[in-house]
Amino acid sequence: MRIVIAEDDALLREGLALLLRAESLDVVATAEDAAAFLDAVDAERPDVAIVDVRMPPTHTDEGIIAAVEARRRLPGLAVLVLSAYVEQAFATDLLAQGSARLGYLLKERVGRVEEFLEALHRVAEGGTAIDPEVVAQLLTRSRPDARLERLSPRERDVLALMAEGLGNAAIAERLVVSDGAVHKHIRSIFAKLDLPPTDRTDRRVAAVLHFLENARRQTP
Repeated sequence: MRIVIAEDDALLREGLALLLRAESLDVVATAEDAAAFLDAVDAERPDVAIVDVRMPPTHTDEGIIAAVEARRRLPGLAVLVLSAYVEQAFATDLLAQGSARLGYLLKERVGRVEEFLEALHRVAEGGTAIDPEVVAQLLTRSRPDARLERLSPRERDVLALMAEGLGNAAIAERLVVSDGAVHKHIRSIFAKLDLPPTDRTDRRVAAVLHFLENARRQTP
């Protein structure tokens, strides 16, 4: 796995590089601003980019703009975005696109090394990794929707973990239940959200997008 890191905080940038290299991952370049990051993407053709949301010169959304441009230049590039706090406008936009190979984590998650590495590998392998705190806030906002009110507390737990990007086995492990129980809960979620089987729609994606789109509507 070839990785480029874009982070303006030198301590975090070098700390990430050391952590990943200690895990035998190939950090091919680091960058302190968006322009240097894009140059590194062009030169190194990485598999994964780890990108800070806020970068110089304005420290607003340079990282996001650069990540979008990097994926345009290098289709299939996996991107794991890091943010100091929950920025719901970006989080809902990212998730509502239903895009694979994308992740959104709070920087505090980096200190939980096992969780951070799990998210990194999930994104690199084509999945999605969304910080649990982001999902929790979105799920709280989403409850006025009548169909979501049909879900039991356990079904909400399962839907939230689906939104994080976890598969059935990982959900079962997180909730300490059987795979069969997770499968049953997901079937019930599909039924309560009025998502019948169809060849045109992935019901798992549709369920997650339903709650994300509702969260977007509830965001002031």
